[in-house]
Amino acid sequence: MRHLLRNLGLYAFAAWASLTLNFLIPRLMPGDPASAMFARFAGQLQPEAIDSLRVAFGFTDEPLHQQYFTYVAHLFQGDLGLSIAYFPSKVTDVIATGLGWTLLLSGIAVIISFALGTALGVVATWKRGGWLDSVLPPVLIFLGAFPYFWLAMVLLYTLGFVLGAFPARHAYSDTIAPALSAEFILSVMQHMVLPVSAIVIASLGGWMLSMRSTMVGVLAEDYITMANAKGLSQKRIMFHYAARNALLPNITGFGMALGFVLSGSLLTEIVFSYPGQGYLLIQAVRNQDYPLMQGIFLTITLAVLGANLLVDILYVWLDPRTRAR
Repeated sequence: MRHLLRNLGLYAFAAWASLTLNFLIPRLMPGDPASAMFARFAGQLQPEAIDSLRVAFGFTDEPLHQQYFTYVAHLFQGDLGLSIAYFPSKVTDVIATGLGWTLLLSGIAVIISFALGTALGVVATWKRGGWLDSVLPPVLIFLGAFPYFWLAMVLLYTLGFVLGAFPARHAYSDTIAPALSAEFILSVMQHMVLPVSAIVIASLGGWMLSMRSTMVGVLAEDYITMANAKGLSQKRIMFHYAARNALLPNITGFGMALGFVLSGSLLTEIVFSYPGQGYLLIQAVRNQDYPLMQGIFLTITLAVLGANLLVDILYVWLDPRTRAR
């Protein structure tokens, strides 16, 4: 419990530092969102409107510390300001439109690649010298050397355009209205196949090799020898003793990957025109939408911190040695 409380304090400090930097950086940059928006609508806004826009975006003439307290107060109320690109929509509303699709696409891809890669690493190491250990790692390393967006374009061209086996763009069919129906769910699943496959293929080798290298060290430990000497079943030794202890480094990587799920697989979403967080981030950069960029960056940061906190809790459960600290 002391271990978790100490780490909770560190995460709280990191969260405060991230939201403070999120406040300071746009205000230290030249110009402001109101000026960018005024220039974007040149000739369509009255000159006096720029002052109202500055107030709306939180850039006032108040002292910096007062602006900071106002910013924090609005933040705890769930108010991240107004988006420039989607004005007058709130940043929270814009982020919410892409959040669900990103969680669905990237979340499923990360879970599949982690579970499948870890399982393959365990089995390949346990049966060292077999075909799985000899053939699969080089193949996955070769595929993982390609950028995931390049794999996405290859899958899009071959399976989407040439063969027409799967939909080539968007998150669901344009002819179907979003609803909790079998037709809509099936359309969403079909549209996910290509982008999820691109991410899984590109990342599968990393999870497998990470698990394999850790498993090789664990199998040389004395407690594995003792378990074999006691006559325990090979299945129990492999999963309960070896895999459970070798899993800890992969759990850390999984926590980081899960935290970055909210950032979306940016280029993959662009290739498939998938309406997720990565696509929104590109639109925010193109339109100099500072409030939206701030909101997305803050969401990603808090998600990474939250995922790492969950990893710490999993560590305490998986590794009893951490409970004695």
